[in-house]
Amino acid sequence: MLHSDGGLRLWIIPRYADVRAALIDPRFAQDVRRAQALADSRVEGVNLGTDITHMLSSDPPDHTRLRRVVQAAFSRKRVEAMRPMVERITLELLDGLDAAAARHTTRTTTATVDLVRDFAFPLPILVVCELLGFPPEDRDLYRKWSTAIVTQEGDHAAVRRAVQEMGSYVLDIVDRRIRRNDRPADLLTELLEARERGELTDDEIVGMVALLLIGGHETTVNLLSTSCLALLRDPGQAAWLRADPTRMPGAVEEFLRYDSPICMATTRFTTEPVDVGGVEIPKDEFVLLSLGAANRDPARFQDPDRLILDRRDAGHLAFGGGIHRCLGALLGKLETEIALTALLARFPGTTLACQEHELRWRNTMMLRGLEALPVTLRRRPTPPRRSGARPV
Repeated sequence: MLHSDGGLRLWIIPRYADVRAALIDPRFAQDVRRAQALADSRVEGVNLGTDITHMLSSDPPDHTRLRRVVQAAFSRKRVEAMRPMVERITLELLDGLDAAAARHTTRTTTATVDLVRDFAFPLPILVVCELLGFPPEDRDLYRKWSTAIVTQEGDHAAVRRAVQEMGSYVLDIVDRRIRRNDRPADLLTELLEARERGELTDDEIVGMVALLLIGGHETTVNLLSTSCLALLRDPGQAAWLRADPTRMPGAVEEFLRYDSPICMATTRFTTEPVDVGGVEIPKDEFVLLSLGAANRDPARFQDPDRLILDRRDAGHLAFGGGIHRCLGALLGKLETEIALTALLARFPGTTLACQEHELRWRNTMMLRGLEALPVTLRRRPTPPRRSGARPV
């Protein structure tokens, strides 16, 4: 048990079995408006996120209705159909890194880039832009809003400002589409059509887009950056993956377990007393489920603090579970598999360009990710020209 900076009492559940059970237990509710009223009765000045209405802050039947609107867009078939688009964006970004390496690499120097800024961030945000039909040139704006919402947990004014700016932006795009009768085949059009059928309100469209913009890229940014760091620590494992790219899907599952991109699930509250591992949590108590701790639980995983890319004891909780399991899990894994496979092939021998203790991590309780990942690129060597051979 702990107290937040605002004085709100919180219970933390860290063990794998208990977290897994709590994720599917309806007695741990997530309705943010009920939670806010409960918090207001205890302390002043705590903001649990009532500015945005979305699936993660709702319970059934609202959660069921909201999830039904978009769940088809993230089916296995639809996600697999995105593979060529993800591969294209990945190769374009790697071409940019390759060009930087070519410009700055000489016999005595090598190219240094920030893999978060130049690769891990733009990849998922460009995918989300294509999915929603949003202008990719505004991606830094989306990142600014996302950072304000997920990292400035104590700065309520900054969060509220980001939510208002994002809401105005989304509704402006919706209004332009209506005025011009512009209905491209993207997810925003599907949301607009759901509103016209009476299935969504304007606030719910804003909340859905906010969840997709934030959740659709934050998880993958963090997963890509921490996976790259893990491979930089152990070039042998990178070589093992490079030797057989079919190993990558299993490796991504281990990356998710080892350094969970979402280390703490969204806040829940108990609707009745609940026994957790022999301890009773009373009714109307706030609870945090530590996904990161559960994924390192020695009672569940053998040698849990070691990265084992061919691990046999699978079953991580990085994407949560139950009705609130991450909707974009399949897409996030697809992006990571494609990105890491291509990155390892293009730049073998890449090394960290600073001391590991100098790396800066995101300042948020919920997410586990790097602010930046400076690396020295080692380009794939060009095969030497055979003597006497003419250039083609």
